[in-house]
Amino acid sequence: MRRVMTIAGSDSGGGAGIEADLKTFAAIGVYGTVALTAVTAQNTVGVRAVHYLPPAMVRAQIEAVLEDIGSDAAKTGMLGEAAIVEAVAEVLSRARLPYLVVDPVMVAKSGAPLLAPEAAAVLRGRLLPLATVVTPNVPELSQLTGRAIRNEEELKEAAAALWQSTGVKYVLAKGGHLSGPEAVDWLYDGRNFLAFRRPRLAARHTHGTGCTLAAALAAYLAKGLAITAAVEQAKELVSRAIAGAFALGRGCGPVNPLAVLGSASLRG
Repeated sequence: MRRVMTIAGSDSGGGAGIEADLKTFAAIGVYGTVALTAVTAQNTVGVRAVHYLPPAMVRAQIEAVLEDIGSDAAKTGMLGEAAIVEAVAEVLSRARLPYLVVDPVMVAKSGAPLLAPEAAAVLRGRLLPLATVVTPNVPELSQLTGRAIRNEEELKEAAAALWQSTGVKYVLAKGGHLSGPEAVDWLYDGRNFLAFRRPRLAARHTHGTGCTLAAALAAYLAKGLAITAAVEQAKELVSRAIAGAFALGRGCGPVNPLAVLGSASLRG
């Protein structure tokens, strides 16, 4: 049994954060552990409140899991504050896990900010150098690089700039926010770009897609897949999760990572 840790916040609506991550881990067949960074009061309409845990408590959770259960990979999601990013980077630098996937969660789908400006600098300088792969969408990549991104060429240029300035092994730049008939993600390893293309889905309920992708990527890497195969499998899982999403609430409903299991009972 492979073990994968999520270091992220909790979504009270169950659509993103650790809730999405644990569903994804279960769907792929790895054992999920948790280091909680924040508690949010949110639903499909928006985020009402956020409470961050003390950095020492975040560190203690990671250490407790690693000292006993261990971990074959980890993914980070909502970290929120600079001190939390520092704590996570410090303990992971000592742990030297085989794989680390960083989802640089900065803004909720509803528009609520989830990463303080000073925390973004710490994430770039302390956490990304430890990462196997970082998975920014267009707004996140723009914020991390200070570059305007209006098309695929600018997306690739920003991905290369982020790789060059941080030391991360791979950048998976997600192009879903750009226009066009396809949603194209670009994987960059410092030398070459590889495109992952999917037809653009006309879907309303997409809450949790970023969390689900990063969690799936960490799980597939933990199971021994090469990076390109892990990205391909993770994107397939997300596509099926969107197709099987739940029409819950008045806003953007949650995707369904368990849809890959093919059980009608998991689709309501």
